[in-house]
Amino acid sequence: MIEDSSVKKVQAAYGAEQIQVLEGLEPVRKRPGMYIGSTGPRGLHHLVYEVVDNAVDEALAGHCNEIVVVLCSDGSASITDNGRGIPTDVHPKTGKSALETVLTVLHAGGKFGSGGYKVSGGLHGVGVSVVNALSEWVEVTVNRQDQTHYQRFERGAPVGTLRSEKQLAKDKKTTGTKVNFKPDTEIFTNGIVFDYGTLSSRLRELAYLNGGVSIIFRDERKAALDNNEKAYEEIYFYEGGIKEYVSYMNSEKDALHPEIIYVNSEKDGVQVEAALQWCIDAYSDSILGFANNIRTVDGGTHIEGLKTVLTRTLNSFARKRGKRKEGDSNLAGENIREGLTVVLSVKVPEPEFEGQTKTKLGNTEVRGIVDSLVGESLGQYLEFNPSVIDLILEKAIQAFNAAEAARRARELVRRKSVLESTTLPGKLADCSSRDPSESEIYIVEGDSAGGSAKQGRDRKFQAILPLRGKILNIEKTDDAKIYKNTEIQALITGLGLGIKGEEFSLKNLRYHRVVIMTDADVDGAHIRTLLLTFFYRYQKELVEGGYVYIACPPLYKVERGKNHVYCYNESDLKKAINKFGEKANYTIQRFKGLGEMMPKQLWETTMDPSTRMMKRVEIEDALEADRIFTILMGDKVAPRREFIETHSVELDMATLDI
Repeated sequence: MIEDSSVKKVQAAYGAEQIQVLEGLEPVRKRPGMYIGSTGPRGLHHLVYEVVDNAVDEALAGHCNEIVVVLCSDGSASITDNGRGIPTDVHPKTGKSALETVLTVLHAGGKFGSGGYKVSGGLHGVGVSVVNALSEWVEVTVNRQDQTHYQRFERGAPVGTLRSEKQLAKDKKTTGTKVNFKPDTEIFTNGIVFDYGTLSSRLRELAYLNGGVSIIFRDERKAALDNNEKAYEEIYFYEGGIKEYVSYMNSEKDALHPEIIYVNSEKDGVQVEAALQWCIDAYSDSILGFANNIRTVDGGTHIEGLKTVLTRTLNSFARKRGKRKEGDSNLAGENIREGLTVVLSVKVPEPEFEGQTKTKLGNTEVRGIVDSLVGESLGQYLEFNPSVIDLILEKAIQAFNAAEAARRARELVRRKSVLESTTLPGKLADCSSRDPSESEIYIVEGDSAGGSAKQGRDRKFQAILPLRGKILNIEKTDDAKIYKNTEIQALITGLGLGIKGEEFSLKNLRYHRVVIMTDADVDGAHIRTLLLTFFYRYQKELVEGGYVYIACPPLYKVERGKNHVYCYNESDLKKAINKFGEKANYTIQRFKGLGEMMPKQLWETTMDPSTRMMKRVEIEDALEADRIFTILMGDKVAPRREFIETHSVELDMATLDI
């Protein structure tokens, strides 16, 4: 009975009053991650994108051709457009001005009905209200109908009502919206400093996607001012739109055909714009997809439609032009796309994205529309340019033959598989666990480091794969050579990777943490870069899925008496020494290589999950990643020298992690 009464008490204590109803913008402040992904740097920059996307939607509707983004000296950001201006008349449902409604009510916006916008990236009407909710203050200035309207908000709540006054004579006929906001440090506890590079790559991207729209980006913060106290400013304006985008992406590569193939058509209200160019010296494809200006990193129906039509059209031409005989098998999609750079931008009136983060387009009708429109334009272009189609087919057939050779080589590798053979590839010391989700593999440089790592590891879940010397540079190599290389064979079999170009299969991946652990010197940095190039070019999904990590071994051990501390860079070392005082006795040990560490030391500092420091490899900007790999690891020396000379001045040697 006692048990029964305690159950009743518990149930009685949980009643209607425990059910919280969050009103207005409260849910956003309570669970910001649901709306902006995180409260780290990514979420912080997302606030700027939300406001900029609204301005771009005005441009899409044909009402705006200039957007000004300013990083202000007080840590705030301001976005100004010359569009129609947010409506300011009283909203019939809320009884407040439309401006206040848009900024304080979730799911309020002009993107739901068919009146205000034909197409837009905004979907749920949460964008600018979320910015308001997560900012210390927001100030909105609207110019429309010969009047200037102004309202301030603090942490989502309006301060006073909308103020309106007649426009000054000099501002007559000026229209548009200016949103000035300062992110709230209560929400963004890691800091509210905007990164110029992160924002500039997105703004540049938007300018490419909206040819003819000028985006001015200005940094007025103290650190960015020149000697004359003038702000740093860049203007992104690309009349050629996505054709210029492809040119920029391929600027360091050798184009197979100088003219970029361009498609721009509309069907059933869906606008499809695509720019395509194949390159001689590239062995993978770069496909960037956008839906209503939003980057669809996880693809979607528009990308599926594009891949289908490319495979079908080029196989049809291969038969037509006698490049594939009757008995020959069709060229695979990855063969056809080898060396291809594509920017595909679709504008959909009613977009369906999978999830609030909008990384994948779900509209089923778009697949067929992209297929038919791109197929029509591409077929027409290639009919009139036989020399171009012959060059593309030649490259695709070479890729097909290399893939076949690679497949045969891969079969040899598979026969000697880790699971079937007693001789483990590349001296792999496997872990006892067969559960990939808890297993991790350390890729180490050389046998001496491998020896320390093998002795120091936890055998249950940590595997060690020592590599002898430097692996092949994938950027400059075709598939057939890749599979003949011993070290790469070891990596492929050891990790359980599929054949290059095949769909990445998580179930075959033997370890869910692939850790690159190299010496803290120039050679170590080079090996690390070669491995990252291999993972990025060979099986990009491995990197995109967040399975690749970089171990951070210490550079120094500082001993004083019986106490010791490990330092990971020069700055850590200075701090440690400064704590001792001037006349203190201490010794400093510099670890040049991992092999110099005792197994126990290596475990304590670099491999013990409770104390180690690891960096997960993430790709923020796929375009930039692609371009940098081409510059740093490609055949051309001049762009690499220019890159090094330009960026070497930005390095802080004290914190440099090599």
